[in-house]
Amino acid sequence: MSSNLCYLGNHSLGTGWVGVSSVHRSMAAVESCTRAALLYSSLPCIIIRQKKEGKLRMGVRKAELVLYDTTLRDGAQGEGIHFSVKDKILYVRKMAAIGVPYIEAGWPGANPRDEEFFAAAGTLVLGEVKLAAFGSTCRIGEAPEESEILKRLLDSGAGVVTIFGKAWDLHVTDVLRASREENLRLIRESVAFLVRAGREVIFDAEHFFDGRKENPAYALECVRAATEGGASVAVLCDTNGGALPQGITAGVEAVKKAFPGLVLGIHAHNDGGLGVANSLAAVEAGVTQVQGTWNGFGERCGNANLSTLVPWLQLKQGYVLLPEKALPQLTSLSRYVSELANAKFDEKQPFVGRSAFAHKAGMHVDAVLKNERTFEHIDPETVGNERRILISDQAGRANIWEKMRKFAPGILKDDPRVEQAMLRIKELENKGFLFETADGSLELLLLRILGWFEPPFEMLDYHVWSDPLRGELDSVAVVKVQVGEKQVHIASEGNGPVNALDQALREALRAFFPALAESELVDYKVRVLDGSRGTEAVVRVVVETRLGTETWGTIGVSTNILKASAQALLDGLYLAIRRTEGGSR
Repeated sequence: MSSNLCYLGNHSLGTGWVGVSSVHRSMAAVESCTRAALLYSSLPCIIIRQKKEGKLRMGVRKAELVLYDTTLRDGAQGEGIHFSVKDKILYVRKMAAIGVPYIEAGWPGANPRDEEFFAAAGTLVLGEVKLAAFGSTCRIGEAPEESEILKRLLDSGAGVVTIFGKAWDLHVTDVLRASREENLRLIRESVAFLVRAGREVIFDAEHFFDGRKENPAYALECVRAATEGGASVAVLCDTNGGALPQGITAGVEAVKKAFPGLVLGIHAHNDGGLGVANSLAAVEAGVTQVQGTWNGFGERCGNANLSTLVPWLQLKQGYVLLPEKALPQLTSLSRYVSELANAKFDEKQPFVGRSAFAHKAGMHVDAVLKNERTFEHIDPETVGNERRILISDQAGRANIWEKMRKFAPGILKDDPRVEQAMLRIKELENKGFLFETADGSLELLLLRILGWFEPPFEMLDYHVWSDPLRGELDSVAVVKVQVGEKQVHIASEGNGPVNALDQALREALRAFFPALAESELVDYKVRVLDGSRGTEAVVRVVVETRLGTETWGTIGVSTNILKASAQALLDGLYLAIRRTEGGSR
């Protein structure tokens, strides 16, 4: 007998699902489950329905959490991360469009860029989204009314101000060189000053969990000072990122016991690799504001990664952080943030990385094609990602068949072309090819075996030479290509021999395929496969080509680095032409 499921439990009492027989699917049965759930939880409950594979699933969704995005401020402190004023404006508009409620946009006065941003932010139409300005308390011995730091926060025009204060007495004595009482005054009076000015004030208790280890009473007094000043939220910070989940849980519970009803948040760093785990522990212990950065950007090892944390909380645990329509945008959103920050995207990120749902082992692929739940913890499309079947010398028939079905949906698993493709791939990978990183070359290989691809041009001959005395454009490539009945013989300069060859090919083909101008080579990698052979070693070249929002990798292998590069460049150009002339994956 099939069953519906009704969620019973909450963050403090554990979770569980109670079966509701398929012969009792009336709303009375659901309401009965709801009443039972309410006995165990003080959180507001919303009945939800999800239909998948023909089965109706009913549950009780937990309360909303408040998402606080600090990518533009704390994330920007990460190595190699940079946002211009224009980038920040684009970022804020993007996050507002998907429904991020709080966006911490910078520290007014810390640098001219943040000053310029807040001056321009007043023209942004953000609806219910709140911009937060970040800063510190007033200085030692200073009255809040005299503080230039606090004045800049007010002048920013931000309706929300987040200030941090020391919650670890080690920092009070060794960094601030102040008394513990003076530190409490700075927190209390700074918060009160901003509240009197009409601002919503969030207090970040910096180093709270480290402070609690060494002086738990004083760490609590720092939180008390902020509440006495009128802070609306006290955010408990694992600033050094070295706490364990059980320490986070104990810290949150201690604050809840000392200050019943106080709204709490969590701000976890990832120095110990537990930023997400510690944030989850804090939520289970009762915090309702969750801070983090997209892609985990941040100083040292980064912050709690919202690209991972949001799906965990919303898909796995039923909390509400973003509108439902935002979840299928998470993968593209994470990539957008990396692109905006000019940072390389981590393809191994959970949920949103290309590797998150990539299957390679033949037995795994066979299983996931029969039932995706065997090796996928969620449906990739839920977060805007996709399943990928990797092809390598470990691939079985199921891997190849699934890949070929993208081009020939009706092809059968026992089609001889599937066997032919599998043997050819294993042969090439034995020679050094690696199709996991060269999806473009793999596509062309399969299309050739299917009989659906003919090269749009042929490179008849090429010569490349370099002269280091020529200056920046130190290389020249001469190519002869044939397109149909016509031949073109052309030379081009470049910054290095590979760039010269790429430029010469594009110049020769431009008159025949003008849309090639829309594509570009965006990455080039060389790997020596057997260094023991010295200069006779086989090298693998992988290039990445981009056309619009799509990118693909192509590969070449040879003892001659220029031959390997030419192979990879040609495949990249073949696919660019195929795409612009209507050929798709």
